[in-house]
Amino acid sequence: MKITFQGATQTVTGSQHMLEVNDKKILLDCGLFQGKRKESYERNRSELCNGETIDCLVLSHAHIDHSGRIPCLVKNGFNGDIFCTSATRDLCAVMLMDSAFIQEKDVEFVNRRRQKKGQRLFEPLYTKADAAKAMKQFVGLSYNRSHQLFPGIHLTLVDAGHMLGSAHVILDIEDQESGRKRRLVFSGDIGRADIPIIRDPVPLTDGTDILIMESTYGNRLHPAYPESEKELERIINETASRGGSLLIPAFAVGRTQQLVYALHKLCNDGRIPDLPIFVDSPLASRTTEIFRLHPDIYDDEIREFLLSDDDNNPFGFSRLQYTQTVEQSKALNSAKFPAVIISASGMMEGGRILHHLRNRIEDPRNTILITGWQAPNTLGRRLVEKETTVRIFGEEYQVRAKLEILTGFSGHADRNGLIDFVRVMKKKPEQTFIIHGEYESSESLSMALHEELGIENVIIPEPLQSFNV
Repeated sequence: MKITFQGATQTVTGSQHMLEVNDKKILLDCGLFQGKRKESYERNRSELCNGETIDCLVLSHAHIDHSGRIPCLVKNGFNGDIFCTSATRDLCAVMLMDSAFIQEKDVEFVNRRRQKKGQRLFEPLYTKADAAKAMKQFVGLSYNRSHQLFPGIHLTLVDAGHMLGSAHVILDIEDQESGRKRRLVFSGDIGRADIPIIRDPVPLTDGTDILIMESTYGNRLHPAYPESEKELERIINETASRGGSLLIPAFAVGRTQQLVYALHKLCNDGRIPDLPIFVDSPLASRTTEIFRLHPDIYDDEIREFLLSDDDNNPFGFSRLQYTQTVEQSKALNSAKFPAVIISASGMMEGGRILHHLRNRIEDPRNTILITGWQAPNTLGRRLVEKETTVRIFGEEYQVRAKLEILTGFSGHADRNGLIDFVRVMKKKPEQTFIIHGEYESSESLSMALHEELGIENVIIPEPLQSFNV
């Protein structure tokens, strides 16, 4: 059995790992690299998008850094099945189409400039037609049901508690080469216990022989979720008292729905002023509708909320407006009243949030609230690193708005949660590969697994490094 780590090695984005066993090639995730634009563009177009030799793909969840290169893979010859949960399939149907739309528009913009200079024109990584074609290959599976991928290779998806439809991937393999029965677990993104909307991650108490696990917050702890709700309340009240607006760059899937639910409760309890709240992201609006279609994945807290709330909708209430059109979005930029605006993208590398930032970042009455991890070389990371001047649409702006950071809304397990993910396993892994984290986070988690749990043979792979296991 051979594993090649093709992405998300010593970084967080571009999740992609190739398993070769019993003369089959099984790809685990197929995500976009995100970060410095030129580097990301080149890496996303690399030969790793060649799909002709791949037999099937198993997708842990729908976030673009895990799913975003699937249409490219199909475009380049992959015609096998794509296995995931039904909720992940539904989310990918809108997210991959949105990603294709962005790719087409970005290339169209760049090509107008290149054409004037007589330079070679670019092509998008993939188109909306490619995304639509890829969706035909998705196969939705239920949690906790064993499915035979090939003779001697069985797949089970277990609720990872990270976002709607997210899964731990379990592969039970009868390895023809070694004659051994072995279990491989790919963690996907490991969720947090005790946060609202989706259920807690399911512990993998049986354990595994081989473990591939994420390490996004391998060296950090999150505050308790109730503390984050209180902090959100404080930030809104302080911003409103200054007569400013609160801008929240948020990922359209997962984080936006968490924030909307938290704001709904704060409004119901009278803990924040009577000010309008906008979700200015067409993708967030569409994916929120998919959340409504899967109440079977909700946790007990939101079920009680559904029963007790007259609106009977955790993602919609009287003060909340979902903007749809470009005109509605532009109107927010000329608004003179305090408001809360949630808009994509979460790392501020594109989308409508850039227009809101351009109009409000130089006003000290306003607040920018960052609620998620920011990749290196993104506008979000530059703000986190407290740069005083940033470029938006090629123009420089002074950062005068107040910056706040809340990690308590993260859907990722923190250091303790990651350690506990392995701690509960009765059979500890013989080989553990730490991926999906910056090197400092991966190294910290690797040391903790060894020192606290006595786990041996913990490896942080290099990019494109292969291992026989």
